[in-house]
Amino acid sequence: MTDLNGISDVSVVKDEEHELPVPSIWRPVFRSIVSAFAKQDYQVDLGVLGVLPITSDTANQIDEYIQDYGETLIELPEDTWETSVCIWMGTRWDVLIDLWTEGEGRSDMILSAKVSESSSGFVFEVYMVYVP
Repeated sequence: MTDLNGISDVSVVKDEEHELPVPSIWRPVFRSIVSAFAKQDYQVDLGVLGVLPITSDTANQIDEYIQDYGETLIELPEDTWETSVCIWMGTRWDVLIDLWTEGEGRSDMILSAKVSESSSGFVFEVYMVYVP
């Protein structure tokens, strides 16, 4: 599969039986999304290539959840990839990204997203931020 930047990655696996690490090809996209969230830009107004627009309802949910959590969200460190996972659901991947805060390091919050294939690469849809 080739992404919108023309990069291919054979490590994107469709395995319905096992959670797998988040493919390295997707990591810059998730870093960009969380970077925007850390700046309280929950609709990712500057846009990230391949990411579907985040609705105002979803952005408000993310904002409220992070505010209620009571910690300051920070950008993703490299360690997040040791515990963040994805799983193939038959038509798309469900992805869970561990989020980090200033006070805790790795927090209990996660970013839930869906990744699909399209003719131009991967399409990323932010679903929600929450504590499982």
